[in-house]
Amino acid sequence: MHWSTDTPWFDCFLITAIFAVGSICFGRFEEHRPRPRRLLKLALVTAAFVALSQAAGRGIALALLAVPLAGAAYVHLVWLPGHGVNGWTAEPRDRYLALVSRPVRRGRPA
Repeated sequence: MHWSTDTPWFDCFLITAIFAVGSICFGRFEEHRPRPRRLLKLALVTAAFVALSQAAGRGIALALLAVPLAGAAYVHLVWLPGHGVNGWTAEPRDRYLALVSRPVRRGRPA
């Protein structure tokens, strides 16, 4: 059997490995989100990455993947600490949740 990294399966592995490491290191930042939404995010990002990798090449797909990773690094290293939240531990938890939670939308009065 011949092993090759030039397959769509390797692209799936890359994305799921990045998500696994991210979940282990930063999962506390997503605990407030519903599990179905987190699973949908994994599926959509994996599908988009594999499609882009096959259409434009893995180098282009990885370069474009660096954009949201750089954004996440900015949020964790600059924005959260600037708002009094530890970018590694999401503490104090109540302040973190206040920053990232969307306000509840209420229906317009009739």
